[in-house]
Amino acid sequence: MRRERLVRPTKLKNSINCINYVGLVSGACFSEMGINVICVDIDEKKIQKLKDGVMPIYEPGLDELVERNVKAGRLQFTTDLTTCLDAVEVVFSAVGTPPDEDGSADLKYVLEVARTIGRNINKHVVLVTKSTVPVGTAKKVRTAIQEELDKRGVNIEFDVASNPEFLKEGAAIKDFMAPDRVVVGVESERARKLMERLYRPFTLNGYPILMMDVPSAEMTKYAANAMLATRISFMNDIANLCERVGANVDNVRKGMGTDSRIGSRFLYAGCGYGGSCFPKDVKALVHTGIENGYHMQVIEAVETVNEKQKSIVFDKLNAAFNGNLKGKTVAVWGLAFKPETDDMREAPALVVIEKLLEAGATVKAFDSVAMAECKRRIGDTVTYCKDMYEAVIDADAVALLTEWKQFRMPSWAIIHKAMNNYIVVDGRNIYDSEELQELGFIYSRIGQK
Repeated sequence: MRRERLVRPTKLKNSINCINYVGLVSGACFSEMGINVICVDIDEKKIQKLKDGVMPIYEPGLDELVERNVKAGRLQFTTDLTTCLDAVEVVFSAVGTPPDEDGSADLKYVLEVARTIGRNINKHVVLVTKSTVPVGTAKKVRTAIQEELDKRGVNIEFDVASNPEFLKEGAAIKDFMAPDRVVVGVESERARKLMERLYRPFTLNGYPILMMDVPSAEMTKYAANAMLATRISFMNDIANLCERVGANVDNVRKGMGTDSRIGSRFLYAGCGYGGSCFPKDVKALVHTGIENGYHMQVIEAVETVNEKQKSIVFDKLNAAFNGNLKGKTVAVWGLAFKPETDDMREAPALVVIEKLLEAGATVKAFDSVAMAECKRRIGDTVTYCKDMYEAVIDADAVALLTEWKQFRMPSWAIIHKAMNNYIVVDGRNIYDSEELQELGFIYSRIGQK
C-alpha cells in the first residue's frame, strides 16, 4: 500500500473511525470521490452487516453509494484501527460525544481514539476530529497522543485537525457532495496541504474550503447549530404570542423572511426541534460558557423555549378535551424528529406520547421509517399501525408531529368517516385551517387561533 502511494501520490488513503451516522456517510462520500477509505468500528456485528450490504442507519441513497464503492474496492470495513494505521495518511474520528448529566460533551470516546493513535502509529498521521466537540478538545487530543508516544519512548510527528460536519439527516449525501462550505482547522502547513489535497475534488466543483485555526473551527460548528436552534425557538416564541394576540405566524414569517438581512430559512414555527445535534450542541455550548466564566443567556433561553415547545401539541390536545384525555384515542402521525430519517433522539413525539399515556389516552402511531426505532425505545406502549389511515380508525384526535411528504395531502373525507371525534392538531403547520374546518374538523395549529 505504501508503494501504491509512491506511484500515485494524489491517491489519499484515509481511515474513518466509528461507523456512526457521520462516519459512514463521510467515508462513503470520500470513496465516491476516488479516495481509498477504511471504515472502522469496534462493533463486530455492525461491521459484518456492512460487509453483507446491510446499512446500520437510514439515509436516502446511502445503501447504493456504499455498495458501489465497496465493489470498486475503494471502501472497506474493519474492527481494528491498528491494522490500517501504517497505510493511511488521515484518520477521521467521528465517534459520539454524548452529553453528560451537566450538559457537557463526553469526550471519552474521542480521547480513546487519540490514545489508540498514540499507542500504534509508526509514521506521520493527521488525526482529524469530525465529531462535534467543545473548543479546546484538540489540545486534549494532542496531549493524549503525545502521552502515549512518550510511554513508548518514540518521537513521531503527528498533526491534530478539526473538520466539523454540517450534514442534515435525510440530505446528508447531498450536503457532503455539495457543501455550502468546508471548515478545516489546522495547526501546521503540512496538515493544511494534506487537507487541501483531500478536499481538492470539492474545490474543483467550486465549493469553498475555509482554512482556519483549530479553536475557531471547533467553535464554528457549535455557533452555527446554536444560531439555527435560536431561529427555531425564536419563531416558536413568536408563534405562541401570535396565538394570543390574534396574529398568524405564517404571515409574520413571510413578512420577516423577505427582509434580506433575515432570510426565510429556519423560520417555521412548530412543536420544537430534536435530533442528534441541536439539543446536545446547545447544551454543550451553554456548558462551555459556564466553564469559561460566561453565561450564554440567549442560548440558555433557546433551550428552555424548545423544551417547553415539545409539549405544545399535548397541551392543545388536552385543551380540546377540556383537560380529560382519559379513555381517548389519539393517532400520532410521525415519530422521527424530522422527515427522511428514523432518528428519534430528542424527538417531540417522545414527549407527546409520554404525556398522552400519563393522561390515560390510547396512542396509535404511524411513521414511514421510525416505527422500529420507536418500539426499541418505548416498546409496545403504543399501537403501531401499517399506515396513516389505520391509525385514525376510531380515533378521537390526530396529532401531526413529523411532516413526512405522505402526510401533506391525506384523504380527509376517509379520515372523517373513520374517526370518532374530529380533533386535528398540526404540530408542523402544513394544513389549511379553512379547508379542514369546512370538512368538519376542529383544527389547531401553531401560531394561529
